[in-house]
Amino acid sequence: QFHLPIRVYYEDTDAGGVVYHANYLRFAERARTEWLRYMRAEHTKMAEKDGLFWVVRSAQCEYLRPAKLDDLLIVGATVLERKKASITLEQTVMRDDTLLATVVVRLACVDATGRPRPIPSIE
Repeated sequence: QFHLPIRVYYEDTDAGGVVYHANYLRFAERARTEWLRYMRAEHTKMAEKDGLFWVVRSAQCEYLRPAKLDDLLIVGATVLERKKASITLEQTVMRDDTLLATVVVRLACVDATGRPRPIPSIE
């Protein structure tokens, strides 16, 4: 499992002083991008080398507890399923030992026309 620390900044919060709901998807995106980089399947490398792109096919977020200003969050990414042209990840947003949110996201590998293509081997 991959983990990325993310600090909650003032810009991440809403009028009530908690993290705005859409920002959990942004946090998941950051962690997912770094996970892809760690796996050597980052966006720019795939685009330049293979003409392929990662796109979000679906995302489902469940909010369990609020995050607040200055919290240090740990956002994880675990592969649930890998198919020929897609990967499904479960991402968790944690504060210490408390689960704040889960995001299940399906990424599709597509070419420049948007058609699904097999995921290239990761070096």
